[in-house]
Amino acid sequence: MGFICYLGTMARVFVYGTLKKGQPNYKHMINTTKGIAKYQGRGRTVEKYPLVIAGKYNIPYMLNIPGTGHHIAGEIYTVDDQMLRFLDEFEGCPDMYQRTTMRIEVVEWEGKRGTAEVRPASSGVMECFVYNTSTYQPEWVQLPYHDNYDSSGTHGLSYVLRENRD
Repeated sequence: MGFICYLGTMARVFVYGTLKKGQPNYKHMINTTKGIAKYQGRGRTVEKYPLVIAGKYNIPYMLNIPGTGHHIAGEIYTVDDQMLRFLDEFEGCPDMYQRTTMRIEVVEWEGKRGTAEVRPASSGVMECFVYNTSTYQPEWVQLPYHDNYDSSGTHGLSYVLRENRD
């Protein structure tokens, strides 16, 4: 799949876990010393994927198993090269997560009027980079699947911030 996701010096990224608004790592998305990330709107994966909360630190992972699980809800951002490099490092790419392109259905668009490349297509579907994983533990496939991650959700699996890990 050869999708072009770059918009000049900006790329579209879909976040579904701790980087969303109101979640423990959102602070990184608004920290301009790490680069620029502009919130564009809410979306969900066109294909279904398993979203699990796994490991000792209750980290959300979208497993790269298309057709299984749910349509995953998240947020769409445009990011500059500096923020994309930060996100690659933050997400442990390519070991822990892999940055791939996925088709995202736009649910709500707040992006400012701008170039046609930034606005969603009339179909409401756009290509975005997503951090998912093919390097997961086999037993994670047996975990409960979620469609919308919230670190303080009813699952009771509170995310452990990096600075609080042993």
